Amino acid sequence: MNDEKLLKQVGLGDKEAFHQLYLNTDKTIYSFILSILKNPQDAEEVMQETYLKVWISAASYQSQGKPLAWMFTIARNLCYMKFREQKRMADVGLDDLNGEETGELCIPLENMTDAMVLRAALEILKEDERQIVLLHASAGLKHREIAEGLNLPLATVLSKYNRAMKKLKQYLREE
Repeated sequence: MNDEKLLKQVGLGDKEAFHQLYLNTDKTIYSFILSILKNPQDAEEVMQETYLKVWISAASYQSQGKPLAWMFTIARNLCYMKFREQKRMADVGLDDLNGEETGELCIPLENMTDAMVLRAALEILKEDERQIVLLHASAGLKHREIAEGLNLPLATVLSKYNRAMKKLKQYLREE
C-alpha cells in the first residue's frame, strides 16, 4: 500500500496503517529533522512530535502532492518551534534555573570527537545541501525521491548534492 493510501487509513484510526507509514518514512523524516536541528536528541524528540501530529492530523490531510512533503512540512514547523523554545531557554539564563538540571544528555566521551567533526562538517553546508546529503546518506533515499519529497527538480537536487559532497571532502582533507 502506498503512503497516500496509508495516510488515509491512518485518518480513519488504523493503527496498523500508521505503523506501516512509520516504517516507510521514519529514516527519511529523521534525516530531514536532523539536517535542520543538527542534534540527535532534539531530532528524536521532534520526530516523536511529528508522528504524533501526523496521527492526530491525518484525517484532515488533503491530497495535494506527496504525503512525504506534507510530513516534511509538519516536521519543519516543529523544528522551528524547537528553535524558538531553545531561544527562550537561552534567554532565561543559567542564574534563573536555580540549580535545576536542564535535561540534556551527555554524549559518551568516545563518540564526542566523531560527533563534533560531523557537526562541524555539516555546518559548512547550506541548509538545503545538508538536507539533501542527510536524506541520501542517512535515510538511503534516491535523488529522485529526495526531489519529490522536497518539491525540487531532480537536476537541482543532483547539483546541490555534488556541490555539498565537494565541500565536505575539502573540509575533511583540511582537518
